Amino acid sequence: MTSTQPSSSITDGGLVRPMFELAWPIVVIQLLQVMYNVADTFWLGRLSSDAVGAMSIAFPLIFFLISVAGGFTAAGAILVAQYTGAESEGSAGRVAGQVLTFISVLAVVLGVAGYFLTEPMLTLMPTQAATTAQVVPLARRYMEVYFLGLPFLFGFFVFNSLMRGYGDTRSPMRIMLVSVALNVVLDPLLIFGLGPFPRLEIVGAAVATIAARAVASVLGLYVLFGARAGPDVSVDDLVPDLGYIWDIVRLGTPSALEQSTSSLAMITMTVMVVQFAPPVVSAYGLGNRLASLVFLPAMGLGRATNTMVGQNLGAKKPERAERAVWMAAKVGSAVMLAVALVAALFPDPIVSVFMATGTPDAAQTIEYGSDYLRIRSAEFAFMALLQVLLGAYRGAGNTKTAMAFSMVTLWLGRVPTVYYLAFVRDLGPTGIWIGMAFGNIVGAVAAALWFTRGTWKRTVIDDPDVAVADGEGD
Repeated sequence: MTSTQPSSSITDGGLVRPMFELAWPIVVIQLLQVMYNVADTFWLGRLSSDAVGAMSIAFPLIFFLISVAGGFTAAGAILVAQYTGAESEGSAGRVAGQVLTFISVLAVVLGVAGYFLTEPMLTLMPTQAATTAQVVPLARRYMEVYFLGLPFLFGFFVFNSLMRGYGDTRSPMRIMLVSVALNVVLDPLLIFGLGPFPRLEIVGAAVATIAARAVASVLGLYVLFGARAGPDVSVDDLVPDLGYIWDIVRLGTPSALEQSTSSLAMITMTVMVVQFAPPVVSAYGLGNRLASLVFLPAMGLGRATNTMVGQNLGAKKPERAERAVWMAAKVGSAVMLAVALVAALFPDPIVSVFMATGTPDAAQTIEYGSDYLRIRSAEFAFMALLQVLLGAYRGAGNTKTAMAFSMVTLWLGRVPTVYYLAFVRDLGPTGIWIGMAFGNIVGAVAAALWFTRGTWKRTVIDDPDVAVADGEGD
């Protein structure tokens, strides 16, 4: 069986070309990923501001369960990258097969759990009376349908991580393009009941996303097993191997905890936000989606850095790995500074595109959303630095270190600051937006200071043909 190799050398020659070839498809993938949410927000914003608010409540709760499996896909990317850099193709394929099996089982368990936990999770949220009556029931309907379709989503998540670790980011990009196009077409048809389609309103957004993700999962599996691209994985590699599964669990658990604690911070933020009127809740959800859009260059460079560091450490080239990190940090910070200027100068027209109902609630949502975007633009360059450094730690297999700085960002920088400014100092929504920006600035500074120690420059694989070494890299 032969595998398609990445188009340029990640471990030899110049750094700019392989970093660029890795990063731009990842940015496109992230853009397409955001387009799922943007498309939902765009069409639901034409349904009602309450529907947009329901998405604000539903997303962090959904992400909480998804993040558990997400950590283990990250472990797969780390191991595949380091085995590929060490030129141990057989082990990379074996790891890929084990990750597919493990995540498939986990996705079924999480989907069932999510469906039955939807109402209890929403009940625990202390919401304002109007939000409880108007927004929470919509969130429940969306979440129940989404969780039932959860197993159909994870095939592409695993495929994307494995191919990124291998150094092929273009194949996932092409598949993501097909999936997003399908979602964009299905959204208005199912939300508003156009033509022969039933009017499902917010449930239609969930069904459209699940259908589009399922298509992406099928195409991803075809590329791995039919087109024989990426890691050299076979059907035999899907048979559970406890040794490899332990490696995945050991490396993936800190990443799963990192993503879970991140989602818990999002839930905590949502609990604080829903103390305010529905327009604030809607502005928070809309602002988060716009922020995820403008953070795309930073996210892309962070994930490209993950692969660059993993493969170069696997090839025993730690100094090259370090040069790649600093190059990505400088480029990312410069790009995000330019994006920040646009967001700070023109927030109103950007936000207005997504709220077109013309109601008083929509006008208030635009006002709050514009303040959100203007204030958070102060953190954009710091976000780029933070994402690149977290990518470096993960690529080296230092998933505990990445988890620690994510927790510093959210639980020391963001959550307490938001609470203090919004409720103790009584700054209201403005305090929320300031606190969110402050968290990423604190996290970036802390991660940069720790990175200069250089203790991350070790692999997590010993003999690439045998097993993964015990212990983290620092």
